[in-house]
Amino acid sequence: MWPTLSLLLLAPLVGEYVLGNVPVSALPALVVLAGMYGGGAVLIREVARRTGRGWPAILVLGLAYGVLEAGLLDQSLFNPDFEGHRFLEVTPVPALGISAVNALAFVVGHAVWSIGVPIALVESAARPGPWLGRTGLAVCALVFAGGSALVFRFLLRAEGFLATPAQRVGAALTVVALVLAALPPRPRPRVDRRVPRPRVVGVGAFLLSSLFVLMPDDWTGFALKIGWLVVAAALGLWFGRGARWGAGHRFAAAAGALVTYTWLGWFLVEKSPGPLVAHAVLIALTWALLVVLGLRAGSSGTRPCA
Repeated sequence: MWPTLSLLLLAPLVGEYVLGNVPVSALPALVVLAGMYGGGAVLIREVARRTGRGWPAILVLGLAYGVLEAGLLDQSLFNPDFEGHRFLEVTPVPALGISAVNALAFVVGHAVWSIGVPIALVESAARPGPWLGRTGLAVCALVFAGGSALVFRFLLRAEGFLATPAQRVGAALTVVALVLAALPPRPRPRVDRRVPRPRVVGVGAFLLSSLFVLMPDDWTGFALKIGWLVVAAALGLWFGRGARWGAGHRFAAAAGALVTYTWLGWFLVEKSPGPLVAHAVLIALTWALLVVLGLRAGSSGTRPCA
């Protein structure tokens, strides 16, 4: 059970606390957030591994999770004043009631950092294959449903906002379409192909992910983010099919992306002594975790896992 429990906690810690979006002082909220974030990450990981799918499926299911959370649960995709932020004022798409650049950032952010990074980190220290039996999977689904309902209800009361029926139906149909797109086909056989060293992968993931979050919140930034997605997906598919791509490479990619959040969080955390010190402790623990997992992943060599 330890990989499952680790992923349940790590997903919200990376997705919200390391990012600085939720302060360390609100750590008790981790119990609720773990149900939605962690439950979603565990379900996505288990579905992908049980059906023999690889990382492309995990990330596409992560996109589905991103639309589900931002469109149907916290509704930040559609709320013009979400937690005091005017997200819809930049790159507006009036017909959909969204901001193009922020919608892309929210959905991709959840797919990469809330889902992909935690799964890759925990898998670097856990055995391959499914972690849960049928009963465990059913319990996890209930935990995810319960956590999602609690987050939806809390934000509905706090924000007093509910998306239009058309927006909710559109978001739901998008989730279904992404889930269906993630399942077929099964991964193709690996090929003998040169791949960069894990250190190069880590630095590249850090630079690519940092570039993504630094792009401007305008139509130019939106176009650049789309180009970034094409480049990142092409690189991932090309090198990921290489027979020499192993646990060290997968860990390095996730670690590089997580390091981006360790600097980005300083711009979002409250600028007062208490929150800053607490966040510094959290970042130090995050780096310590990366060192420990990095040593373990390095000793795993090229253990196959698509």
